[in-house]
Amino acid sequence: MPKEIIMPKFGFTQEESEILEWLNEEGDKVEKGDPIAVVSTDKISMEVESPETGILSGIRYQIGDLVPVTEIIAYILQPGEKLPETEKKTEKQSGESKKSIEKARKSATPIAKKLIEEKSLDINNITGTGEKGKITKTDVEKFLSKKKVFTGKINATPSARRIGAEENVSLSEIVGSGPDSRIQAGDVHKKILSSTKTVTGSDIPIIRTIPLIGMRKTIAQNMQRSMQEAPHMTLQIDIPMDALEKMRKEINSEQGKKSDRVSLTAFITKAVALSLKRNPILNSQYSEKEIKILGKIHVGIATDLDDGLIVPVIHNADQKDVRLISKEINDLAERARKAKLKPEDLSNGTFTISNLGMYEIDRFTAIINPPQTAILAVGKMNRYLIPTDNDILAIQKIISFNLSADHRVMDGVQAAKFLSDLKSIILEPKVLLK
Repeated sequence: MPKEIIMPKFGFTQEESEILEWLNEEGDKVEKGDPIAVVSTDKISMEVESPETGILSGIRYQIGDLVPVTEIIAYILQPGEKLPETEKKTEKQSGESKKSIEKARKSATPIAKKLIEEKSLDINNITGTGEKGKITKTDVEKFLSKKKVFTGKINATPSARRIGAEENVSLSEIVGSGPDSRIQAGDVHKKILSSTKTVTGSDIPIIRTIPLIGMRKTIAQNMQRSMQEAPHMTLQIDIPMDALEKMRKEINSEQGKKSDRVSLTAFITKAVALSLKRNPILNSQYSEKEIKILGKIHVGIATDLDDGLIVPVIHNADQKDVRLISKEINDLAERARKAKLKPEDLSNGTFTISNLGMYEIDRFTAIINPPQTAILAVGKMNRYLIPTDNDILAIQKIISFNLSADHRVMDGVQAAKFLSDLKSIILEPKVLLK
């Protein structure tokens, strides 16, 4: 019987995904596990795989359609099989679907796609130089620089035409100031300024417009929801890192390869997981009717991409060796940059760490990632002159940890206990090796 291909659910709160690309046409033979479509989740673009070997048939959605999760998007048929009666399409519908799929075969990177949308370009007119002909940001910029949109009776200088093409400005709407009313570059700039006034009427040019779609839209909605619904309380603690850094240096000196060295983030992740085990109220989810204390500790590591922020997850972080955690963090970060993450890499996080120390940020406050109930912001490691117990001044390495917690779920004492336990674990770091 026909095998249904459904729109997967990639996370707790995801309700729908957008069809970005069909990798096969109606009637193509596919193998089990072959990627057949690319869809946009609430975080990144993901591939949908064929559930079994057969013929791709009955494609129900076109490029750009928003599809609810668990909805049927197509079928896999065996030779001689027919689609269910409810799925039979008219000849016209099938033709439109095939044309849409053919157009979708030309793929582009996420940044290139956004640029194409912003400039209202036809993707089929752009030549891709990336892997397997994929269109890159550079390809789009090169196309824009050469684009000759305004031809014929419009009298304009080459520079005016170039600026008009780059900024998507119609030269037909501009009165030229040059000889014979020829449009100059300055005329185009004046048009851009006149069409980019703010609602208050001030002449502030808009140099770029970022569509509120995909990942950016999801981040905006989640962060707004978090700030409006969850009463954030924030607590900060400064923790000396000298003992942990000394132990980390000793461990890494035994590693032959640089890639095998254990990162500071890995140690912090393991310390957070152990503190969560002692303070399970922070490893929870909130709903209007109940607070769910979760039985597994899955720590998300906020990772920055060009399109926004994603949170790959270290599953069962409290049970893993710190060396394994380090390798997983490196692997997740590498695959995130290459857009090779799988749905399970981003799913079921129960707590999040956001580290901006590498950007020279001393301390900051993070926004809780719903439905989680807490997030830890990690700053830069600094050196301070600190008086010891013997009143002797000594230089110590200090990191500021800022915890944001949902006050609906926990009280200040419970959040403080988590930070206190985190400090005691880091001060006696050998527990992280168990």
